[in-house]
Amino acid sequence: MRRSLVYGLGLLVLCAGNTLHASQISGEYIESRTCDVYTGPCFANGQIGQAGREALMAWKVDKGSWNDVDLTGLGVVLVMNAQDTLGFNPSFAVNPYPVTSVILVDSNASSEQRDALVAFVKESTPKLSDKVVRVDSVPITLINDHLAGHGHLVAGKVAKIETRAMSKKDCVCTNEAVFYPPLTKISNSQPAYALKASFEGEGLTSTWDLNGGRSAFLGTFRK
Repeated sequence: MRRSLVYGLGLLVLCAGNTLHASQISGEYIESRTCDVYTGPCFANGQIGQAGREALMAWKVDKGSWNDVDLTGLGVVLVMNAQDTLGFNPSFAVNPYPVTSVILVDSNASSEQRDALVAFVKESTPKLSDKVVRVDSVPITLINDHLAGHGHLVAGKVAKIETRAMSKKDCVCTNEAVFYPPLTKISNSQPAYALKASFEGEGLTSTWDLNGGRSAFLGTFRK
């Protein structure tokens, strides 16, 4: 009986440790693609294979650590260029792989924090970060109000996203909905209108500077 009790307490401690690991880091998230994510099927059909091969994803750690390294207050950005539209909807068959990517880490990060940020991105997006060609350090600012639809990302002079909330004027065919889900698992997901989305860095086969599109998501993350 005593052995069973000790064994049970051991399992309880182990499970508690796993729970703590699962929620060790949290913060804000923003993404933007070069195609509409909030749209109608007719518009999406016109963009399949023609747009949406590029994307920006960014995380800002409000609190927590990864691989036992404190990342509180730091940001990281994944920039990618795919072979096909980065939109996963069962109604349309796409094959974006392989995806070439660049990781931008916060210039305030130490070398240890830099490695942890890269590891966090690769665990969060294993297929999208499988072929990383550059890791650069830049100042990163991410201010996100997912409830209001207002997001603002600045990654040095390399990448930028600025959003506003969706409005009635953004509905063109009245059949709009979230056609493509976010590129990674997040909470409190809200589609947003990208007033600005740009990448002017090195390492990928394309750069972009877009002004206006139903192409962004805001949300939060917790792991």
